[in-house]
Amino acid sequence: MANLVEATTQQQFEAIVAKAGKCLTVVHFQAAWAPQCGQMNEVMAELAKEHTHTTFVKLEAEAVPEVSEKYEIASVPTFLFFKGGEKVDRMDGAHAPELTKKVQRLAVTGSPVGAAESSATDLNQRLKKLINAAPCMLFMKGSSQEPRCGFSRQIVALLKEHNIQYSSFDILSDEEVRQGLKIYSNWPTYPQLYANGELVGGLDIVKELAESGELENTCPKAVTLEHRLKTTINQSPVMLFIKGNKEAARCGFSRQTLEIMNSTGVDYDTFDILQDEEVRQGLKTYSNWPTYPQLYVKGELIGGLDIIKELLESGDLVSVLKGEA
Repeated sequence: MANLVEATTQQQFEAIVAKAGKCLTVVHFQAAWAPQCGQMNEVMAELAKEHTHTTFVKLEAEAVPEVSEKYEIASVPTFLFFKGGEKVDRMDGAHAPELTKKVQRLAVTGSPVGAAESSATDLNQRLKKLINAAPCMLFMKGSSQEPRCGFSRQIVALLKEHNIQYSSFDILSDEEVRQGLKIYSNWPTYPQLYANGELVGGLDIVKELAESGELENTCPKAVTLEHRLKTTINQSPVMLFIKGNKEAARCGFSRQTLEIMNSTGVDYDTFDILQDEEVRQGLKTYSNWPTYPQLYVKGELIGGLDIIKELLESGDLVSVLKGEA
């Protein structure tokens, strides 16, 4: 298929994106060891048949590190969307329906009115979901760990100072959300803070609320990180902290750990550290264990992949998981 190609070097990748011009290019950052990447390649192949003017590119993330680092690819599968040589959208994870929607929307140029209205409705539903994703949501440039503009940095510092619990969304990672939210909430600038699905305002309003002592009443207060970690570790008798989840591991060590855990027949729950940077960094300090995966039984750290392998080889793993050892 002429519009489904592979890029094995940075030069090849750049040439493909440049050649596509104003037509859409979809780049799949994949890994051979990840089964979900194979599944998403099948989805891409079907989309390539339907969207003949769109170029679909498969790229081994670890084989072309300069490209992966440039676009901050932290896990696979990740999809980047290019038009006119510029990145216009991004999607992390194996979400076939979302990939299909993004391709359909971005591939359309000069779409009829009906299609535009349908796209606007889909976007509004998506924005509503994002706004209500947490009791307190901050839409900002960058992340709470790495703000990427002065205003975002100031609002993060204010929320931290007042011990406000919130989740954030990086508008730089999604141009559709960035532009759509301005219209949806009739608020032209960022950052934007929402509480219980309602717009609170931008930096100036948050400053005013902080000065008047009303900020704590507007947004839910945070529980301490230590309390959060303790609660999460004890969420299930057997808790596994990995990159990805039970259905889809997103690194080789996590995949190996899941295979071993599934072979024991013991029930367990997982926590995806890629979805929560605070937990990812905090747990390393809390348990004095610098790497992932991390396995806990009844709130106690057992260890990582090497220790799990040793317990499997010695025949002790099942009894440890059942809390008998």
